[in-house]
Amino acid sequence: MSNSTMALIFVAFSLLTFSLSSATSIPTTLDGPFEPVTVPYDVSLRGNAVDLPDTDSRVQRIVNGFEPEQISVSLSVDYDSVWISWITGEYQIGYDIKPLNPENVKSVVHYGTIRHQLMHEATGYSQVYSQLYPFEGLQNYTSGIIHHVRLTGLKPNTLYYYQCGDPHIPAMSSLNHFRTMPSSSPQSYPGKIAVVGDLGLTYNTTDTVSHIASNKPDLLLLVGDVTYANLYLSNGTGSDCYSCSFPQSPIHETYQPRWDYWGRFMQSLISRVPIMVVEGNHEIEEQVDNQTFVAYSSRFAFPSEESQSSSTFYYSFNAGGIHFIMLGAYIAYDKSADQYKWLERDLAKVDRDVTPWLVAAWHPPWYTSYEAHYREAECMRVAMEDLLYSYGVDIVLNGHVHAYERSNRVYNYTLDPCAPIHITIGDGGNREKMAVRHADEPGLCPKPSTTPDKYMGGFCASNFTTGPAAGEFCWDHQPDYSAYRESSFGHGILEVKNATWALWTWYRNQDSEKVAGDQIYIVRQPDLCPVKSKVTKGWSDVR
Repeated sequence: MSNSTMALIFVAFSLLTFSLSSATSIPTTLDGPFEPVTVPYDVSLRGNAVDLPDTDSRVQRIVNGFEPEQISVSLSVDYDSVWISWITGEYQIGYDIKPLNPENVKSVVHYGTIRHQLMHEATGYSQVYSQLYPFEGLQNYTSGIIHHVRLTGLKPNTLYYYQCGDPHIPAMSSLNHFRTMPSSSPQSYPGKIAVVGDLGLTYNTTDTVSHIASNKPDLLLLVGDVTYANLYLSNGTGSDCYSCSFPQSPIHETYQPRWDYWGRFMQSLISRVPIMVVEGNHEIEEQVDNQTFVAYSSRFAFPSEESQSSSTFYYSFNAGGIHFIMLGAYIAYDKSADQYKWLERDLAKVDRDVTPWLVAAWHPPWYTSYEAHYREAECMRVAMEDLLYSYGVDIVLNGHVHAYERSNRVYNYTLDPCAPIHITIGDGGNREKMAVRHADEPGLCPKPSTTPDKYMGGFCASNFTTGPAAGEFCWDHQPDYSAYRESSFGHGILEVKNATWALWTWYRNQDSEKVAGDQIYIVRQPDLCPVKSKVTKGWSDVR
């Protein structure tokens, strides 16, 4: 039996199996487009939207000397490689700081598939970064030594044990473990992929992360806005709204120790579950010489080089039969930009016979009906939407708006059965206010002049020329593209079942861990929606 025949049988069997699911209470995108639904805001949910203090035991430094802390795992482009990252040594903050010397501590990982026989060794590189302010009275910061080591030659879907650190000091971590991704094929997928945005480090964050951990994910996607360190002055004074509380600041300060607190708090999860991050606006963190995004680019490992990207702001990777594209909304994205040209090359190389699913993620949503950040990323949409649509992106994941919203399939504000589902999940638990007001409510439509993103600039959003909102900047009712919206803290879980069916579930923090706030089967229809595709001999010919 030929490879192509086997693949067709597999897809047919998958369709038969999951067609039965449509008879259950879980809807499918085949049942859509859906009438828009808005769940009323529960005012009791604001809760403890305050940051964990530095006195909380979960954020304090508990290692000694150059022992590793803030350990995390990130993926490379495919199952056979991962990155291990950690920090050694203490950060410094004040007016007279002296950076640590990275050459004084080696970057070593011992690893293997047997708990007490770590037969393999890998070495990597280390660095420190500083956050410097050329203004009197502002404190400067320099990090501990940040280590990144890439492990290669790994087997798919295999549990590996590891220790990281410097064995010569000696200063090695305790034993940790992670599981590699499945091999890339239409039959292989991670069990659960957790998705969260705008996480921060509040008491709401602790609930979100606890719920994520209880769902036992195989991979964690964080779609921007990590620590919210930039809601603090460099002396540690914080606020829910920086510009409101500190209007006279000569530069937008940050309190970099919040990054260290976040890394310590998250270690128990991301030292075993790979985390993939893309930048948000709260990672800009301007400093001396107009440098930006230094903490973000230094603290995480990215498969940029492996995916032929020249930037930490955009890259791609595979997780089984899913190809993920992480894009940067705060770096040039027009057709002449390096990012756009990279995206064209990356999409052209995607083989849908090997990775049927194509998922894209970036921070600010193109399709949101909330007043907050309404049509803010319109320039990015205008520049990139046609390209993503032509290659048949299935799902788009965003944050930025502090609420949850799932769209119908939409392209250029028009319902389209071949367009992606857009999911906004910027409700991880940050300190800023939850988004509760909608642009379609009377008197809440923003003025067009207020909508362009302050960082990227440009003005692309104007009144609609066609459709139900023709002649207006906002709809006068919940837009047709908005299928479901609700203002609650939570996270999402994506479970790809086969080459055409995937289950999306949104979990709210106020519910028990197993109660779904929103759930739908997302169904690909490759026969209905042909896309640009790389032609190969068959998925079984690929490792």
